[in-house]
Amino acid sequence: MTTWEYATVPLIEHATKQILDQWGSDGWELVSIVTGPTGGIVAYLKRPTS
Repeated sequence: MTTWEYATVPLIEHATKQILDQWGSDGWELVSIVTGPTGGIVAYLKRPTS
Protein backbone atom coordinates (compact mmCIF):
# COMPACT_ATOMS: atom_id res chain seq x y z
CA MET A 1 0.00 0.00 0.00
CA THR A 2 1.29 3.47 -0.87
CA THR A 3 1.72 5.90 2.00
CA TRP A 4 1.88 9.65 1.40
CA GLU A 5 3.43 12.72 2.91
CA TYR A 6 1.80 16.10 2.44
CA ALA A 7 2.92 19.73 2.21
CA THR A 8 1.06 23.02 2.45
CA VAL A 9 2.74 25.76 0.41
CA PRO A 10 1.83 29.45 0.31
CA LEU A 11 1.94 30.75 -3.28
CA ILE A 12 3.02 34.18 -4.46
CA GLU A 13 0.74 35.19 -7.34
CA HIS A 14 3.47 36.50 -9.64
CA ALA A 15 5.64 33.37 -9.09
CA THR A 16 3.05 30.57 -8.90
CA LYS A 17 4.36 28.59 -11.87
CA GLN A 18 7.97 28.73 -10.71
CA ILE A 19 7.03 27.63 -7.18
CA LEU A 20 4.91 24.70 -8.43
CA ASP A 21 7.57 23.69 -10.99
CA GLN A 22 10.19 23.56 -8.22
CA TRP A 23 8.03 21.41 -5.94
CA GLY A 24 7.07 19.21 -8.90
CA SER A 25 10.73 18.61 -9.77
CA ASP A 26 11.19 17.44 -6.18
CA GLY A 27 8.51 14.76 -6.70
CA TRP A 28 5.48 16.57 -5.26
CA GLU A 29 2.06 16.30 -6.94
CA LEU A 30 -0.43 19.16 -6.74
CA VAL A 31 -3.66 18.10 -5.03
CA SER A 32 -5.50 21.41 -4.64
CA ILE A 33 -5.16 25.19 -4.59
CA VAL A 34 -7.40 27.15 -2.22
CA THR A 35 -7.70 30.61 -0.73
CA GLY A 36 -5.96 30.59 2.64
CA PRO A 37 -7.39 31.92 5.90
CA THR A 38 -5.65 35.30 5.44
CA GLY A 39 -6.69 35.64 1.80
CA GLY A 40 -3.52 34.34 0.11
CA ILE A 41 -3.28 31.35 -2.21
CA VAL A 42 -2.26 28.00 -0.69
CA ALA A 43 -1.27 24.82 -2.54
CA TYR A 44 -1.67 21.35 -1.07
CA LEU A 45 0.79 18.76 -2.42
CA LYS A 46 1.54 15.08 -1.85
CA ARG A 47 4.21 12.54 -2.71
CA PRO A 48 4.80 8.90 -1.84
CA THR A 49 6.98 8.26 1.20
CA SER A 50 10.07 6.15 0.71
